Amino acid sequence: MKTLPRKFYQRNTIEVARELLGKILVRKIENTTLTGRIVETEAYLGRNDPATRKQYLKIIQGEVGKAFIYMVHGNWLFNIIAHPKNSEGAILIRALEPLSGIEKMKEYRKVNDIKNLTNGPGKLTQALLITNKLNFEDLTSNKSRIYICDTEELRPYTILSSHRIGVKKDLPIKLRFYIESPFISKR
Repeated sequence: MKTLPRKFYQRNTIEVARELLGKILVRKIENTTLTGRIVETEAYLGRNDPATRKQYLKIIQGEVGKAFIYMVHGNWLFNIIAHPKNSEGAILIRALEPLSGIEKMKEYRKVNDIKNLTNGPGKLTQALLITNKLNFEDLTSNKSRIYICDTEELRPYTILSSHRIGVKKDLPIKLRFYIESPFISKR
């Protein structure tokens, strides 16, 4: 599998959020590789988006294709910086379909139910041991501890959308994207 190139992320944040669905998130921990298919994302559009935290504006103006990890309610959240040139934006990875390293993920999360393993942004960071130690990791390099790959399989996904979860003051457009899967965070 090839990693997604930096130019993939240097586009409209909403487009990237939609097109990340079905891609493979790879997490390397020592001699173990954990993988999952991205099944749910949310786009955050920067200063004109009331759900974007103002203290993160400078960060999400940064280099695209980098990890941005911060804590909310005791959970690390894994985001990807993605936006057109001279803009700002980030994408929250909300849920994964576990593919490999599942036993290790269960061990890290201390759960046995595979459907409850990575079906939420805090759950997936626990299952993949994603913390702020991976902040600004280059997601475009397979030498990184975490990266995203394209997939060879051509599965036709129907992309569904809704308003973002847990956002009190949201934009009128739907910025949460997901594919039909038992692994999404909310149905």
